[in-house]
Amino acid sequence: MRAEKKESQALAIDVLQHGYADDPRPIIKREPVVIAVGVDQFKLLEIIPKTVNVDIHEILYIGDGERPKVERVKRRLKYEELTSTARLELPFAIEKIVSQNEARFVEFFNKSVPISLKLHMLHLLPGIGKKLLSEVLEARQKAPFTSFDDIRSRIKAMQHPERMIAERILEEIMDPSVKHHLFTSR
Repeated sequence: MRAEKKESQALAIDVLQHGYADDPRPIIKREPVVIAVGVDQFKLLEIIPKTVNVDIHEILYIGDGERPKVERVKRRLKYEELTSTARLELPFAIEKIVSQNEARFVEFFNKSVPISLKLHMLHLLPGIGKKLLSEVLEARQKAPFTSFDDIRSRIKAMQHPERMIAERILEEIMDPSVKHHLFTSR
């Protein structure tokens, strides 16, 4: 499980140039809003941009110091608070983050450990049962995985390891009752 820390980058999943449609204030008094997902811990964030020229799927720097396009991170959002556009874009954003950070997620396949006597971290990925788990553990014991392609070539039943990761991340974001968080913070 990941330690709680601040996100330094976020990927925009909706841009509301005139703020939320249900904001009762006149349009000229509303501030633009960007809804984004953090790149490191997949936190859902409401961001106030400096300008409205932010594109969907653009990576925004939100860490300490000078932020070129971001005035401030206003708050953390729950999945239920996302706009319909943000909900539609979220799976694509997660897939993009996973593919752009391949080494980090391949490392998960190499370093995952048992959670209890009967449950392994890999069991929490969709589609991994006992047989596939033992196949992955056996393969990584011979040599660590180097890429998603390496996983695909050595574990024939696992043709989309990146999708398995992305689906698990989405499940952790959407369902607050998920017991074990592998990739997200609570």
